[in-house]
Amino acid sequence: MQTKPIKRNEHIVKLSRDHHAGLLFCWKLRQGVKYHIAAERLITYIQYFWQHHFSIHFKEEEEILFSPLKDGIVEKAMAEHQNIKTFIDQISLHGTEVDKEVVLQLADMVNDHIRFEERVLFPHLEEKLPDEQLKKIGKEINTEPLMDNFEDNFWTKPASL
Repeated sequence: MQTKPIKRNEHIVKLSRDHHAGLLFCWKLRQGVKYHIAAERLITYIQYFWQHHFSIHFKEEEEILFSPLKDGIVEKAMAEHQNIKTFIDQISLHGTEVDKEVVLQLADMVNDHIRFEERVLFPHLEEKLPDEQLKKIGKEINTEPLMDNFEDNFWTKPASL
């Protein structure tokens, strides 16, 4: 069964576009594991993506989108942000000792979080926040798309396979 795309409020659609980049991050990590890419290369990408994408996206969501409404669903999203950050910090700390299962666990964690935000959190906020509030939020969100310009294309199939 094919699912229809979720119609997102125009004022927060940029955050959903950022989520697409996050899902690609998960796919790239899984491809890297599948192609037996060295942990060092995967960790470098994870750190790059944290610095150039997740840290910015999480900050925008927490400071702009989540601030008008503090309830259990928003608190869950914020807790998941902290768990992802902590997990990435642990990966950075352990370096090349990180095995493929840890990388796959991060990919699953990020994927599940994005699905939660898209399917539960965003519809909840769209329902609870008045359109004027969403419009104000939309003006505060950085409209520049977060780009993944990582130069090591480790996720492409190596010629040796």
